[in-house]
Amino acid sequence: MSETTMSETTFEAKFQSFADPAAPTLGTERLARLRAEMERRGLDGFIIPRADAHQNEYVPPCDERLAWLTGFTGSAGVALVLREKAAIVVDGRYTLQAADQVDTASFNVVPLARTTPERWLEQNLPAGSHFGYDPWLVTVDGLEKLRRAVATVDGALVAVDGNPVDAIWSDRPPVPVAPVTLRDPALAGEGVDEKLARVSVALAEQKLDALVLSDPHAVAWTFNIRGGDVRFTPLPLSWAILRRDERPMLFVDGRKLSNATRDALARHAEILEPVLLERAVERLATGGTAIRLDQATAPALLAARIEAAGGRVSSGQSPVALMQAAKNAAELAGMRAAHLRDGAVLARFLAWFDAEAPKGQLTEIDAVCALETFRRDTGAMKDVAFPTIAGAGPNAALPHYRVSTATNRRIGLDELFLIDSGAQYVDGTTDVTRTIAVGTPSAEMRDRFTRVLKGHMAIARAIFPAGTSGAQLDPFARQFLWQAGLDFDHGTGHGVGAYLSVHEGPARISKVGTVPLVRGMVLSNEPGFYKTGSFGVRLENLEVVVEGPEPDGAEKPLLAFETLTFAPFDRRAIEPALLTGDERDWLDAYHADVFAKIAPRVDEATRAWLAAATAPL
Repeated sequence: MSETTMSETTFEAKFQSFADPAAPTLGTERLARLRAEMERRGLDGFIIPRADAHQNEYVPPCDERLAWLTGFTGSAGVALVLREKAAIVVDGRYTLQAADQVDTASFNVVPLARTTPERWLEQNLPAGSHFGYDPWLVTVDGLEKLRRAVATVDGALVAVDGNPVDAIWSDRPPVPVAPVTLRDPALAGEGVDEKLARVSVALAEQKLDALVLSDPHAVAWTFNIRGGDVRFTPLPLSWAILRRDERPMLFVDGRKLSNATRDALARHAEILEPVLLERAVERLATGGTAIRLDQATAPALLAARIEAAGGRVSSGQSPVALMQAAKNAAELAGMRAAHLRDGAVLARFLAWFDAEAPKGQLTEIDAVCALETFRRDTGAMKDVAFPTIAGAGPNAALPHYRVSTATNRRIGLDELFLIDSGAQYVDGTTDVTRTIAVGTPSAEMRDRFTRVLKGHMAIARAIFPAGTSGAQLDPFARQFLWQAGLDFDHGTGHGVGAYLSVHEGPARISKVGTVPLVRGMVLSNEPGFYKTGSFGVRLENLEVVVEGPEPDGAEKPLLAFETLTFAPFDRRAIEPALLTGDERDWLDAYHADVFAKIAPRVDEATRAWLAAATAPL
C-alpha cells in the first residue's frame, strides 16, 4: 500500500471493527455449562434468541447471549439447546458465517429456509419435555409459536425466572448507562406535549386505555430524547406507559439522566426506574384496563402480567409507529441537510477511489476506512448508521457481506466494487449504495447494472394514488430483471429514521410491505442483482414520500417520491442502449442536480471529478 495515499494515520475506522468474526470460541465448554444449569433447573431444553428485551436490531454487549454461547455474531439467529443435541437456526444471509464461527460438532447450523426453530423443536424435542424460555426475550407472537411446537410433543413450556445463560456468564458486561440527551426542538419540529396529545387521541379512537412503549425508538421519538446505549443507533434503552387520561410514566435508568435532563422530562412524565415496570403494568391492568402492546417488540412477560392482573391485552401495532414514520417539516429539513453534507463526502470518496483503485493496491478495508474518515472530517458525524458493506468482485455478490481481516480482498481491475454505507448526523440519518466499475466492466456487468438502474429509476419516478402499499410498488424495481429471468432476494426498500434507526418500520417497499405509504415517510430505494461467485450490483438512494401532481380529472390524490441522496451513478457501468429516452432524461437531470447541489461544497479537484461524473450520458 502506498504510504502517501493510504497511511494508517490518514484513514482509519473508529466506529466499526474488522476483527475476524470466525475467531475460535469457547462454545463447547459453555454449552456444557449451560446444560448443567438447565439440569439444575429441571429443564430439558432452552431457547436463546439473538435479542434484547426490546427486540432491537443492535443490542448492547450484555445482551449478546447468542454470540457468547455459540460464537455466532450475526444480527439474527436462534439457538435451541436440548440435553443431547443443539442447533442454531439462521437465515440465508448468515448460513456461511455461522458455519465458520460455530463449533459444528456441538451446534447443527440450520438454514431458516429449510426449517423454522419451531419445526426443529417438533422434530427433535423428546416427548414430555420441559422447555424453557426467557419471557423478556420472546414476544407474544413468538411465544404462541413456541407453545404450539412444544404442545405437539406433549411438552411443557416453562418461563424461567432469570436467564440460565446469565447465570453462567461470569464476565457479562454491565448494562449500558450512556447519557440521555434532549433533542433540539428545531430538529424535532414538535413538542413532547403535542406528541402525547396525538397519542391520547389515537388511544381514544381505538378504545384503548393505555399504550406500553417497548420500542426505545418510539420512546426516543415521543419524548424527544436520544442516547448511546447501543451501537449505530442513538437510543436510550427505556420504556414508557402512555395513559389516555393520566400522566405518562417514563422508565429509564436514573444514572443516564443529568439534573437538567431529568427536570426537563419530569415536566411531561413521571420518571421511574425500569425495575418498577412490571409492578406499574400490573397496577395499571387491574379493573379490566385495555392496554396496547406492540406485537413486534413487547415481551411476553408484560402480556402475562396484564392478564394475571385482570387487564385486557390489545396486541397490535403501536400508534406511535406511523406518527414517527411520517416526518414533519423540521425533520425533513434536517434529513435534507444531512444528505447534502453526506453528498459532499461521497463525492470526495468517489473521486479518491477513482484515482486509487486502478492502481490495484486498495483493499475493501481501505475503502471503508477512507469513507468513514471523510465522514468524520465533517465534524458532524455521531456514528456510522451500520457497519459498512464493502465488497469487491465475488464478495459484492453477498448482499449483507461484512468485511473482516479474514475476508478482506484486494480490489481488482475489470470488476465491480459495491459499497453500502450510512452515517448518523444529529440532523438526519443517511444510507446510500453505489456500485463502481474498476477498469472495464464486462457486457454482462453493464447489462445487469443497467437493469438495476432502470428499476431504481422506476421507483424514483413513480406516481401513485394515496393508499398504495410498498408491496404494490415493489414490482416496479424488479420488472427489468424479470424480463431477463432474474431477480433479487431482498426487499427493495426500508424505512429510515430521523437521527434514529436506519431500518425503521412500519412501511417498506417489498413483496410483503402491506403498510400504505404516506407523506413524510423516508424509504430506501435499493434494487440489486447478485451473481454468486462473480459480482454484485446494488444502487440505493433515500426517497421521501411527497404530494404528487394534480392532473385534470384526477379522482384520487397522488403521491410521488423526492430523492434525498445526491451522488453520481457510475456512467461507465451503464449500457445506454437499454435506456429509454425518458430514462436518459431523468438520469441526466439527476446528475445535473447532483452537480448543482454538491459542487459548491467540495474542493476544486473533487469538483472537476464531479463535473465529469455527472456529465450528460
